[in-house]
Amino acid sequence: MTDRFAQWRAPAHWQAVDCISGLRLQAGEPATFEAWRAWLARPVSERADALIILGDLFEVWVGDDALQGDGPDAAFWRLCAQALREHAQTTPTYFMAGNRDFLFGPSGLQACGMQALEDPTVLDLAGHRWLLSHGDELCLDDTDYQRFRTQVRSPGWQHTFLAQPLAQREATARELRRQSEARKQASGNDPSLWADVDASAARRWLQAASAATLIHGHTHRPAEHDLGDGLSRVVLSDWGLSAPPPRAEVLRISAKGLQRRPLKSA
Repeated sequence: MTDRFAQWRAPAHWQAVDCISGLRLQAGEPATFEAWRAWLARPVSERADALIILGDLFEVWVGDDALQGDGPDAAFWRLCAQALREHAQTTPTYFMAGNRDFLFGPSGLQACGMQALEDPTVLDLAGHRWLLSHGDELCLDDTDYQRFRTQVRSPGWQHTFLAQPLAQREATARELRRQSEARKQASGNDPSLWADVDASAARRWLQAASAATLIHGHTHRPAEHDLGDGLSRVVLSDWGLSAPPPRAEVLRISAKGLQRRPLKSA
């Protein structure tokens, strides 16, 4: 587990930033995509000073060349890139990779107009230090996933995978998604049964980062957790506009603290 934290001091004029995570955009979920695209396109006067995406923006990302394909998936990814690029022209947009889009690379960032953030990063904003992460690295009880994560984040594995034809990579991703969905079905699609962030590890991160609050996604369990000694952990909501009930929420960080903003009022 990391003991090094990227440091990011927000420009002095920034008053607020918005955080989102877990949208898992895909062509088969048009309701989420359209709601997200409309939210990005709202007037600049209604936006925060910056947007921070803490991973799993996409359902899957098998390489930046996915934007260049001829199929329906490529056309959808290009629509996503266009929406982000237009938003980023007036509102700085930052991206931290998640467990589904960790292969999002420099070409993808350029196409979307986004800037990369390391995981984890300490954001210094409005006199406070906020520790930002996708969150999957802290789910220590899921030892099978942690082994998988170590494997796929290695440069050697990524080089070998990205050297494969795009169609082969897409087939591999479909199989991995099938296995993931099967595991969720076996647990009744109940996030409370999935591995959660380890509280002791979260406290160690916060203490090492000299921060009081950890903000992350990944677990699909939006909540605030008191970690003791003035430390806390805040979990972002995932998005699912076709789910019963629909889910879509933005977390705003400002000098006033943290504010959860449902999409209709974000």
